[in-house]
Amino acid sequence: MASHAQVLIVGAGFSGISLGRALRESKFTDFRILERGSDAGGVWRSNTYPGCRCDVPSHLYSFSFAPNPDWTSTYSPQPEIQDYLRRCLDRFGLRPHLRTAVEVEDARWDEDAQLWHVTTNTGTWTAQVLVSAVGPLTEPKLPDVPGIDRFKGTIMHSARWDHAHDLTGERVASIGTGASAIQYVPEIADRTGKLFVFQRSAPWITPHNKRLITDAERARFRARPLRQKIERGKAYVSKELLVLGFAKRPRLMGLLQTVARKHMERQVKDPALRRSLTPDFTLGCKRIVPSNTWYPALQKPGVEIVPQALREIREHSVIDAAGVEREVDTIIFATGFHVTDIPIADKIRGRDGELLSDAWAGSPRAYLGVSVPRFPNFFMFLGPNSGLGHSSMVYMIEAQTAHVKNAIRALDVSGSATIEVDQQAHDRYNTELDRKLATTVWETGGCQTFYRDANGRNATLYPDWTFTFRRNATRWKPDAYHLTPPAPRSQPRQPTTTADAS
Repeated sequence: MASHAQVLIVGAGFSGISLGRALRESKFTDFRILERGSDAGGVWRSNTYPGCRCDVPSHLYSFSFAPNPDWTSTYSPQPEIQDYLRRCLDRFGLRPHLRTAVEVEDARWDEDAQLWHVTTNTGTWTAQVLVSAVGPLTEPKLPDVPGIDRFKGTIMHSARWDHAHDLTGERVASIGTGASAIQYVPEIADRTGKLFVFQRSAPWITPHNKRLITDAERARFRARPLRQKIERGKAYVSKELLVLGFAKRPRLMGLLQTVARKHMERQVKDPALRRSLTPDFTLGCKRIVPSNTWYPALQKPGVEIVPQALREIREHSVIDAAGVEREVDTIIFATGFHVTDIPIADKIRGRDGELLSDAWAGSPRAYLGVSVPRFPNFFMFLGPNSGLGHSSMVYMIEAQTAHVKNAIRALDVSGSATIEVDQQAHDRYNTELDRKLATTVWETGGCQTFYRDANGRNATLYPDWTFTFRRNATRWKPDAYHLTPPAPRSQPRQPTTTADAS
């Protein structure tokens, strides 16, 4: 027999915790958070590779309503972020609402009962409102390379790091030069016997200004919270200024590109190597990554940069696009995630049984990255075009939290059965997004990036000021949604038991 909750939240990372806290603050307690992992943390629970840390300043990459005066670094390492999220879960009384080791397998809208039916690995649920808080960096993506199944050595993805496997003295192929590889390669370079770094396209690397936060600073933050609030504001403004180059005047990225080029020139003296490491696109077209250790790591005696894509994998070797074969013991894929081909979209069925992935047809779109027509009482966090290439996703999450909370409140207060975004409001919003995207550095910078969906559209990033997004998301616009009353019925609408007490 199914368990029931008025609101069912899938995922216990920043998004799930933020919404759970907002609901409790509104005296709304009939909700559950389903987490497939063993504890809260989301992307910061699953990504544990060596050197993993956030590349957004600590004071900004945290909830505005839960500042942490005890960060040990200006850019937080992964274990501290996960611990922070665990503490937030307990601080806001969300532990009783959490169900761990529960993975959603299917969710379908029941038009007759006006409920969501959700199938998990541990049983079934019904809910009036379903919220996806799984985030875009959830499912690791492996490349479609011939021979990957026949490799006799060890294969791992950076997001599923095998800490039991000892890399000491091994011949290792690291595939990809994105944000994860740029953090873990310097950490493992001294342990491996030989490290081949496969680079399909060189990334722009900027100087990293991270430093330890002193005991005295932490004491001041605890004694005077306003000091930390000021630091957060300074970090926000400095990051937000990048929007000028990203979305308003892409030519301005040339200034930061000069900084990145000089950073490489200082750290890489060999002209041939420097040519291999120089990108052929405008800085900002792909994600900008800060590091002071990437270039030095590539010049260590046991490290070889391979300026080629991976073409084939054999039982004990890898072959690059030029046909060169190299014997290796371990392959580490730093090849990112399923970002625009959102995995949970293959599990969500709206009106008439339509899959969300089919409704999108390769190009995800949503109103404020939150709601989709024909999927009533369904909301998502960090959906299409609510990602950022420069600042804190937590800022966007808080804005979407306010929006989802207002939608749930409108549904509850009106006594309606469903709430669904208006098709015209949805279409106007996305037409305006496309207009703004057309002149951004992501479109004009000359690169291929994971930001693009199967149809070539940038379905990932928000092309404007984040405070504009927050204003639009937090100001409730009733005409953007349709509310419908319960359908007449002779039987009670909820054909389930009360919420489980396990």
